[in-house]
Order: sequence, then C-alpha cells, then structure tokens
Amino acid sequence: MEEKLVEFANLLRQNGLRVSVAEVLDAFAASDLAGLAERDIFRSALRATMVKRASEVPIFDELFDLYFSGLGEIIKQAGQGVQDALSMSDEEFQQFLEQMEEMLKKQGKELSELAKALLSNNNGQLEKMLREAARNAKLGNIERTIEESYFARALARELGLDRLERELEEFREQLDKSQHGARARMEEFLQRRLQALQDIIRRYVRVEREKRDLKTRESDRLQQLSEKSFLYLTPQEIEKMNEAIARLAQRLKNIISVRRRLAKKGRFDIKKTLRTNLVYGGVPFKLKFDRRKKEKPQVVILCDVSDSVRNVSRFMLQFVYSLQDLYSKVRSFIFVAEIGEITEHFRDNDIKDALDIALRGDLINVYAHSNFGYAFRSFTQDYIGAINKKTTVIVLGDGRNNYNLPHDWCLREIRGRAKQLIWLNPESRNTWGFGDSEMERYGPHCDMVEECRNLNQLYHVIDRLVPR
Repeated sequence: MEEKLVEFANLLRQNGLRVSVAEVLDAFAASDLAGLAERDIFRSALRATMVKRASEVPIFDELFDLYFSGLGEIIKQAGQGVQDALSMSDEEFQQFLEQMEEMLKKQGKELSELAKALLSNNNGQLEKMLREAARNAKLGNIERTIEESYFARALARELGLDRLERELEEFREQLDKSQHGARARMEEFLQRRLQALQDIIRRYVRVEREKRDLKTRESDRLQQLSEKSFLYLTPQEIEKMNEAIARLAQRLKNIISVRRRLAKKGRFDIKKTLRTNLVYGGVPFKLKFDRRKKEKPQVVILCDVSDSVRNVSRFMLQFVYSLQDLYSKVRSFIFVAEIGEITEHFRDNDIKDALDIALRGDLINVYAHSNFGYAFRSFTQDYIGAINKKTTVIVLGDGRNNYNLPHDWCLREIRGRAKQLIWLNPESRNTWGFGDSEMERYGPHCDMVEECRNLNQLYHVIDRLVPR
C-alpha cells in the first residue's frame, strides 16, 4: 500500500497539488489507522493529510476515483465478469479455482507468474505486475486518444501476453478429453480469462490517458487564466489566481535561491587567473573569481488601489508580501490621491489580513478620485529618504490622473536616487496617452514601463527585481 500511496502522491503533484514528503508519511500513518475496508473513510484519511486548500478537494476526489477505482476496480470487474459468464456462485467459483490448481499440480507444469496470477484469480499480484509493466512501457507518457492502441500493445508486450497465450494453449491441449463437460467449462474459463486480461489492458490504458487529460485540462485552464486580464476576473477566478500567485512566488524563490548559490564565488576572472599562474608556466592551477558583494536588493512599491486597478493591486501586493524575505528591506505604499504606508501591516499580519487592511479604506480614502500627481508629491515630501542606490522602486497604476497636475518632476527626483524605477500598467499600451492618461509624461522617467495585465506579464517583469 505504501508504494501505491507514493505513486498517488506523485499523481497529485503532476496535477498541481503540493504534497510534501512529510504529508506522504502522514498518509501512511492515517491509512494504517483508517484501514481499507471503508472506502469513504480511507478517502477522508488521505484527503486530510494530502490536501491543504479547499479548492484542491475536487481535483483530489477526481484523481482518487481514477487511481483507486482505476486498475484495481478494472481487475475486480473483469474477474467478476468471468464468474458471471460461467454462471457460478462465489463458492462454486472458488471450488473451480481449487480444481484448476490441482490439475496444474498433476501436470507438473511450471507456469509464469502472470499465468499463475491470472488462473488463480490473484488480483493483487496481477495489479502489481500490470503497474510494473506500465512503468516499463512508459505508459505515463500517453497524451492523446489516438495513442491508446500503441500503448496497449507496448503494455501487452512488457507483460508477456504472447508467452501467456502459448502457456494457456498448451494447458488446454493437455486437458482430460474423457471428461467432456469439465473440459468444456475449463476451456471456456481459459478463453474468458485471456479475453478479460486483454480488456483490462485496454481499459487501464484508457484510465491512464484520462489522468493525463485531467492534467492537461488543468494546465490549459491555468494557462488561460494566466493570459486573462486581472481587470476582468470573476470572483471564482480571483480565488484561483490567488493560488497561482502563491505558486509563482514560491517558484521564483526557488529560482532566486539557485541563482544566488551559483553566484557566491562570482564570475571566473581569466586575467587574474593568468597573472596568478605565471609562476606555473601559465598552467591554471589556481582559479580566480571576481569577488561579489553579498547584498539583497531593496524594494519600494507604490500601488494605486483605486477601483479601476484594485484586482491588479491585490495580486501585486500579495506577490511582494510572499517575497519579502528575499529583500533586505521592503516598503509598501498604497494611494488613490492620499498615500499611506502599509509596511508594518505586512510585517505583522498574515497575507489575507494585510490585504484587507490595505484595501478596505482604513489607511487612506480608497473611494476618492485618482490623483497620481498629488500622491507622488506627497511621497517625495514625506518618504524620499527611503530611496537610495540599492532601491528598486515599482509603481503600479494606470496613470490616469483625472486631468490634475501630473507632477512628473517627482518621478525624475525618485529616479535620480533609485537603482531603477519600474512602472507596471494594467491597461493596454494602445490606450496610454489618451484622455486623462499621463503615461507620456511619466514613462520617460522610468527604466522600464510595461503592461502588467495578467499573470504571465507579471512574472516577466518581476524577474527584473533580482540581480543575475
């Protein structure tokens, strides 16, 4: 069972559920306590140990049914089908199998493990052999319906179906011809078991393809969600996007950690290496690297939280919250016209409470008309000291100033102090500069001005925050 649970955990991971090794060990313990007799109790035990979010429950349930009602159920149904076709009760069928075993002993014929499992109706051994053959046939690579026939043949070949057919034919030829009735029933049993195995293989391949279909559907859905504008997300999609943002943050953390480990020594310095090794005739016994200063970047984020961009602000603030430990200092500000700092709320609260405080109107009037110029002037007067040459400043907003004074000189002053100034705009670039948009004034003072309308664009620009 432990092997099956590990395989099931891998299937969950393939479909986007994060299942740690510790949670798999918890599943081992829970399954031992719950047992296998009651399917619903067993399902609940695994769900309690492997699922962390309510939104993941439907995916878990579908995969549970596919996996635990998959091959094992297929084999069970196939065996029951043979029994029903022979019109035998459970007791009669068991006696028939015992007679079969006695007959094999009398013949003294050594059968393959597959033949033994099939003829003795040993479903557990048969399932184990099918799963091993599936791994060897790389059944996990199946993607399309048209590939089912190919993988069914590959699975049959790995399982040794050709040898099994020869073994059953030889056994059929050695049946006692004097007992016509018993011989006919035995021949029918052999034929139906072989057909049942072929059917098991086809259905198993189909179930595995359906698992991949589920993964593909989930991947396609997330891809579509990643391309959809933040501005037009439904409440259900916002919930999904929150999970996607959390996964994106974790992914970027991993990338950054690897990048920093590789960069610890600095880059290979060929000039220093050659000079140092002149005493060895130029043979580079001692390698020299540039010394890199160990420093984490600082970030200041200014988020417009007016109605028109509030979804985008929520996701950006969530992303920065998730990555705070990667930076030596993170200061976060929100504005509509007034500007307010939310750094302490991010430090002292979990993400949900912090975002609620930022967006519900306790710090600033979030229902006012947008006034970027007033907000930039207030920031320059009160917080300009927070910026130095290690600071990346990110402005998130549509730049629509309601025809107020733009005060673009504030951005010029901020840029003069900062390492870089990035502006992320949730509107299409085609709309910039029209109506009350001041992007033509603000853009020239920024190192980078990008659309940030969806998750894919967010990932593209956020990578600029981390030195390579």
